[in-house]
Amino acid sequence: MQFQVVWFKKDLRISDHRPLVNAAENGPVLALYVYENRLLGAEDFSGRHLKFLNECIAELQAGLKSLGGELTLHRGEVIDSLQAILQEVGSFHLWSHEETGNDLSYQRDIEIGKWCEANGVLWTEIPQVGVVRRLENRDGWSARWNSRMSEPLTPCPSPDEIEFFAPKIPGDLLQDTEMLAFPEATGTLDLQRGGRSHALRLQESFLESRGQHYQKEMSSPLSAESACSRLSPYLAFGCVSMRELYQTARDYRTELYELKKEGETIAPGWLGSLKSYLGRLRWHCHFMQKLEDEPSIEFRNFSRSCDGLRENEWNQEWHEAWCEGRTGYPMIDAAMRYLQHTGWINFRMRAMLVSFSSYHLWNHWKKPAHHLARLFTDYEPGIHYSQIQMQSGVTGINTVRIYSPIKQAEDQDPSGDFIRRWVPELEGVPVPLLLKPETLTFMEQSLYGCRIGKDYPAPIVDHSSAYHGARTRMYQLRGSRKSREEAAHIQAKHGSRKRGSRSWR
Repeated sequence: MQFQVVWFKKDLRISDHRPLVNAAENGPVLALYVYENRLLGAEDFSGRHLKFLNECIAELQAGLKSLGGELTLHRGEVIDSLQAILQEVGSFHLWSHEETGNDLSYQRDIEIGKWCEANGVLWTEIPQVGVVRRLENRDGWSARWNSRMSEPLTPCPSPDEIEFFAPKIPGDLLQDTEMLAFPEATGTLDLQRGGRSHALRLQESFLESRGQHYQKEMSSPLSAESACSRLSPYLAFGCVSMRELYQTARDYRTELYELKKEGETIAPGWLGSLKSYLGRLRWHCHFMQKLEDEPSIEFRNFSRSCDGLRENEWNQEWHEAWCEGRTGYPMIDAAMRYLQHTGWINFRMRAMLVSFSSYHLWNHWKKPAHHLARLFTDYEPGIHYSQIQMQSGVTGINTVRIYSPIKQAEDQDPSGDFIRRWVPELEGVPVPLLLKPETLTFMEQSLYGCRIGKDYPAPIVDHSSAYHGARTRMYQLRGSRKSREEAAHIQAKHGSRKRGSRSWR
């Protein structure tokens, strides 16, 4: 009987895990997770990712233990782990889910494929989400997504359906927890906890009560904190499967429709909110598909007509002020500080932060993308780079949206509660003056206890001139023949066949 190795990556669960079930049907199983040096040291990795990852792994270990097995943890490179297993047990069958990750994981998978071929190891990769490998074009993609998400969930194997084995592995491959310390992984940050149990509780509370007004309340950072599902980090690390979340919400919406047909009164908001939520699950995979089809977008603009647009005008001082939440624009600074503290913020505020960096500061998207990746607990490369470029205006096909920090504050935080909580320097400033604290007179600054330039910075750029300058440059670029021709090509390859778009949940 041949040995089976299940390589866990961003699929840290035992439920609806087809590689685990298929491996169990074919022989004794080794469950493997490798803390990869190349990923741990990457520019898009941070301590909050490690903290969440370790919490997910702890629950995965408990789940495997309930089946009579254990998770073998290695530190280093995956090829070294597989080579050690090969030397110990001989030929084996490698199982994993497909992954659409950053370039480091992409190149790693290419190396693993070559190693498996050279060593006679069969590697079976199974789709985990709606992303389609080697997709020829986007026609019919949505129907394929629906079909894949509607496939029956794969039951977790019972203890008598799976046999585990644990070969002796060289000590230098064993996980060294002390080497995995990041200062940011500890402290007073209010980060979501990793693990499947937390995901299931969040899903339950979202469908029972929190999600009733999701469609209406997702835009304001005040209401979105509760109204959004908050399941995105658990999808990113695979504590739950996309198929599980989709089917549970779909079935609940169907149930509500049936009750409505029968004359039952349905609480207002639910049907629209569930439709919106299900649509965003589809958009999750739609954006990941872009990176799958064109991995280079991690490094270069979608639209090559945008090359040179911002690269030669980088302002490090402005970038640092943006990163630290001290731009002099209260809504920008509140959103950034909230994100730093919690590891999450709603879609509109994410878009606003990127828009400000790209248009008001006119900085290239690459360094801001890395900074936000390190802050987002739910960092998903496929969504991340597609969205960063969309909000920066360099996809060539999406509408140029330049967010006004002042208007966003008026619309999404009219009482100023969010700003006062996260920019306490302005706590005593009344609403009419809160959005433009630089207009405070000297007497008002003394009265409200906030000296502009000392307690809170003056705006680092002028909104009106930055807005109009960015708008003029973008529309001049979009109007060029080269830009229009390239946009047609990009739309054909990456554009949605449906109207409307969203992403970061």
